[in-house]
Amino acid sequence: MNREEKNEVVSELQGQMQEYGNFYIADISSLSVEQVNNIRRKCFEGDIVMKVAKNSLIRKAIEGLDGDASEIYEALKGSSSLLFSKTANAPAKLIKALRRTSDKPLLKAAFIDSSVYVGDDQLNNLVSLKSREELVGEIIGLLQSPAKNVISALKSSGGKIAGIVKTLQEREG
Repeated sequence: MNREEKNEVVSELQGQMQEYGNFYIADISSLSVEQVNNIRRKCFEGDIVMKVAKNSLIRKAIEGLDGDASEIYEALKGSSSLLFSKTANAPAKLIKALRRTSDKPLLKAAFIDSSVYVGDDQLNNLVSLKSREELVGEIIGLLQSPAKNVISALKSSGGKIAGIVKTLQEREG
C-alpha cells in the first residue's frame, strides 16, 4: 500500500469516526471466515459499519479527532476491527450477543461521544449505556408526568369544578 492509499484510508476512517461519533475496536483474530461473515451480516442488520484496518492507520485517524483519545493507542496491538454506529451501545450489545457462542470478538477499546473505554472488562458498562433516543424519551416522560397528574386531578374532580364555576356565574349574573 503506497502513501497515497494510506492517506486515503486514514481520511475515510476519520470521516466515519466524525460522522458516527461512536466507534469500537474489536479483536476478531482467529475466527473462521464463516464466523467473520456472520459478524458482518449481524453488523449490517444492526446498522453497524465494520472496517478492518492496520493499527498504524487507525492511530493516525484517531490523532485527527477532536479531544484526547490517546488512551486508545495501547489497545492498538494485534488484529483490529472497527465497528461504527450512531447508537452508542449497539456494537457492545452485538459483541455480547456473539460471545454467547464464541470467546471472540474481544473488545479492545471504544470511543463514545468523546469518552474513551479501554479493555474487554468495559463491555457490560457499554451495553448498559442508554442511546440518545432512550434518554430523550425518558426526559419527555418525566416532563409529561406532572402535566398528566394535573389533568387527571382536574378530570377526577371535574364535577366539583363545574359546580363551583356555575355557582360563581350565578352570583355574578
